[in-house]
Amino acid sequence: MRRGRFAGDWIIGVLREYEAGVKTAELCRKHGISDATFYNWKAKHGGMTVSDAARLRALEDKNRRLKDLLEIN
Repeated sequence: MRRGRFAGDWIIGVLREYEAGVKTAELCRKHGISDATFYNWKAKHGGMTVSDAARLRALEDKNRRLKDLLEIN
């Protein structure tokens, strides 16, 4: 599976800027992302902390490995 271009802690930093009052269009232009990408991040990572994002990534990786094991057998 392809790894994303942006790290989870960076995504959460962008979302925190938004929560601090920066407008969406300005954030997207500053960080070089589309509006759709921003809203997808907001839906997936909204309200998370950096440690929550790390835990989510670890669980997703573990889930992917378990699925791979099931496909082999």
